[in-house]
Amino acid sequence: MSDTFINKDYKPSLSLKETEIAIKFIKDFFQDNLSEKLSLQRVSAPLFVRKGSGVNDDLNGIERKVSFNIKADNSDAEIVFSLAKWKRMALADYGFGIDEGLYTDMNAIRADEEVLDNIHSVYVDQWDWEKAITASHRNLDYLKETVRKIYAVLKATELATFEKYPQITPTLPDEITFLHTEELAEMYPDINPRERENKITEKYGAVFVIGIGGELPNGEIHDGRAPDYDDWTTESANGFKGLNGDILLWYSLLGRSFEISSMGIRVDKDALLKQLEIRNETGRAKMQWHQMLLNDQMPQSIGGGIGQSRLCMFFLKKLHIGEVHASIWPVETVEKCKQAGIRLL
Repeated sequence: MSDTFINKDYKPSLSLKETEIAIKFIKDFFQDNLSEKLSLQRVSAPLFVRKGSGVNDDLNGIERKVSFNIKADNSDAEIVFSLAKWKRMALADYGFGIDEGLYTDMNAIRADEEVLDNIHSVYVDQWDWEKAITASHRNLDYLKETVRKIYAVLKATELATFEKYPQITPTLPDEITFLHTEELAEMYPDINPRERENKITEKYGAVFVIGIGGELPNGEIHDGRAPDYDDWTTESANGFKGLNGDILLWYSLLGRSFEISSMGIRVDKDALLKQLEIRNETGRAKMQWHQMLLNDQMPQSIGGGIGQSRLCMFFLKKLHIGEVHASIWPVETVEKCKQAGIRLL
């Protein structure tokens, strides 16, 4: 289904060729500064993993994975949805110490993306990162400190882009605001979670929404999260549950919130078993990856994904994500964009 929004006042600030140059500039600047800020080393990562290993991300648990058979050994593989769990194994494999970590390029295909609109594509690209921590770091203060470091890199990237392309005006506020999903539900009880995100992000400009995946007091879930990577059940000192969240930015071109990153402190053994039970997925505990965690073969960690194309789209003030990456779009989307003077890659 196509649901592309056309802003009649929109005119691209850069030509097609200039856009490609700018994409490389933003990606190089951001990843270099992110790696320095969080003490991360770049590593190579898989495009696909063996089916049934438990290593692949399950997103909301209902999306189809793109899979294929490997003729050489007649085994089945599936293209990753993300590297959320692979990264934690890699921390152990590479021997990263506490407060050290890795980042990598993650490319995925999400064939079950129901709506292909201005920010959703079948193709997904992001920086996946993961960092080793101690049990004492598993708290809300450490999560917020890490979010602030990432936001500082976002601000620096926006300023660098403005200096190179002064026709593109910066819009990010000086600070990012932190709010829990339960607080949003109390503030806006009569609208759905997505509308709450729009309301609060328009108000503050940049927001980190905490506690995504767990059940709210009214029985709903703000948004789905797999049970075996982010910790969305551990209770903090303030009484709220969850050590994870999303970085949301307000995007006036589309008049909506713009998710740049999903991240969090990862499950320990207790949180893993609790969340598997909540999701009725206790059978996963027998899988290779889960056994490694339960047998203390992987470190405690924090990590996340940061959308590469979304970040470029935001900083270059593009109306459609197809202006910053190549993908397949419904015929009506291509025609609609063409008539509006929007060049899809």
